[in-house]
Amino acid sequence: MIVDLPSTNISKVNKKLVQLRESGGVLALGRVLTLVIITDDGATTEDAIDAANEASREHPCRVIVLARGYREAAPRLDAQIRVGGDAGASEVIVLRGYGALADNGAAAGMVMPLLLPDAPVVAWWPGDAPDVPAEDEVGRLAQRRITDALACADPVAALAQRRVGHRAGDTDLAWSRLTFWRALLATAMDAPPFEPITHVTVVGERVSPSADLLAGWLAARLDAAVERRPATTGKGMVSVRLERASGPIELVRPDGRVGRLSQPGQPDRLVALARREVRDCLAEELRRLDPDEIYGAALAGIGRVADLDAPVSAPTLATSS
Repeated sequence: MIVDLPSTNISKVNKKLVQLRESGGVLALGRVLTLVIITDDGATTEDAIDAANEASREHPCRVIVLARGYREAAPRLDAQIRVGGDAGASEVIVLRGYGALADNGAAAGMVMPLLLPDAPVVAWWPGDAPDVPAEDEVGRLAQRRITDALACADPVAALAQRRVGHRAGDTDLAWSRLTFWRALLATAMDAPPFEPITHVTVVGERVSPSADLLAGWLAARLDAAVERRPATTGKGMVSVRLERASGPIELVRPDGRVGRLSQPGQPDRLVALARREVRDCLAEELRRLDPDEIYGAALAGIGRVADLDAPVSAPTLATSS
């Protein structure tokens, strides 16, 4: 069910929520958190709501969407409440502010009366985000702050700003996209012969915050030189090569779907390594509300990575001899 409330105010939105709860049996009980989505009104707003609805099936929550409208318009607040089948396992409140209500300064005032009592708050910027999310008006209300450098107009500059403005509780979906890569590499390094890694080469799309973060993570965790190189083909992460005395560990994904893990003395293994959807990354980030120290270390480790311009061609998935 979708209820539109044009030219309204937050008090009326709250009253309508109570009315829906009492008359239709829509309950706020069992909601584990409040997810606040901050974005500009447009086509991407619905994409963000769809991702939140899918993630809410694992984490039932109240979703508040601040869809900032035209700042040149007369001050006005249009609201929309979505419950039932239109809201996944959550209840969605879309607030479209115009004029002065589209400014960041008004955002926290609109959000606070709608927060679930005694429930943690997570803020998510699916597009461009503040330079320091923790100092944003809404960011101050949140225990966790999620950004997405890849979705920004300039992903490279966005990731650089994440390093400068990082605070405990910050994370980025570019980091969540690496979960399977990190798990496979960690498992491979935990197997015999337990030799030290001497050199690391990370190959990815030239503009790939995830590739930069993976290189930073390896630089922070290993006592080895780490190079980050652009790939001639492929999207996002393409390959990682870890050099050691007995031979290299190599994880290659040239097609964005299937990867090949190669280790000395073992047959090559094909692994499912498809590029992750935003909804999956968001659901993963909502599983934890404590600071992600490893993500912070990966951001810091980027400064130790040698960024080389010479492009690298990824091997194919044909089994090597």
